[in-house]
Amino acid sequence: MADKPIVLKVLLRQKHLQGHRAFCKEYDKLAKQIEPDLVGSWPSKAQFYRWLSRDIQGLPYAHHCRILEAMLPGWTAEQLFQEHTGGIEFVPEPPNSASTGRPAKPPQPTMQGMADVTAVFPSRPAFSHEIPPHKLFDSAEQINMVGLSLNLLCQSYPDRSLLDLLESGTVVQCLFLSPDGRYIKEREQEEAHPQGVLSTLTTLNIQTLQRLHGKLSPEARGNLRIRTYDEAVRFNITVVDDATCVVQPYLPDARGVESPTLVIEKQPGPPGLFETFSQVFESMWARSTEVAT
Repeated sequence: MADKPIVLKVLLRQKHLQGHRAFCKEYDKLAKQIEPDLVGSWPSKAQFYRWLSRDIQGLPYAHHCRILEAMLPGWTAEQLFQEHTGGIEFVPEPPNSASTGRPAKPPQPTMQGMADVTAVFPSRPAFSHEIPPHKLFDSAEQINMVGLSLNLLCQSYPDRSLLDLLESGTVVQCLFLSPDGRYIKEREQEEAHPQGVLSTLTTLNIQTLQRLHGKLSPEARGNLRIRTYDEAVRFNITVVDDATCVVQPYLPDARGVESPTLVIEKQPGPPGLFETFSQVFESMWARSTEVAT
């Protein structure tokens, strides 16, 4: 994408708004004029740079699209996220839809009743194919996870990348189902595993994080926090930066990788599912048991 930027990147560069801080100031300025409730709802730094590299599925949320269209008059959100065929220095003019001989696309209806769910995948592998761990974690400032063995982080994300995150100040809180408790044994029976399979995997993942903790500088060690709980396992929840939440239910007679996966992104307005699952994590974390590192 470096050789073929999207239109949005070229136009923001022309206005000297290609930096996140400058963009957010302009975003709030326009939001205050046209929709005051959106002040402060600008994208996170990581989201903003994913926009510019077109590393997103579809278009941004509707409220972001409204602000972008106000910021760059004459362009629709769809046009802004199209590939720009000229060089990065050549500033295009808004296309005239009447001259193309094709009618302009009608506005897309807003999906009702979806709370803040932005994507649903039939399984964890399908989710990881579209949103691999490095896209989810690489720019994170805080990662909160609760589930069973937390393989998404412990088995699918490189140790070196996790160490770099922790050393840069990212806070990672991992809440495992206790490998010595009652409920992991019940889950082994439910999934028809031989006794000790899930307990061994969870212990291994906890030990992996303990080993990484020992490699951290003294200043960064407090950024990695490990705890366990012993309750019926209901959800695997990953919350990134108070912005994105990934949720999987634990289904009867099915391994975790086979469960449907919901991607939930925090939206302005009334609380939605993001707040629901964030609060589930916070509540469970508060009553959990710290693991020595």
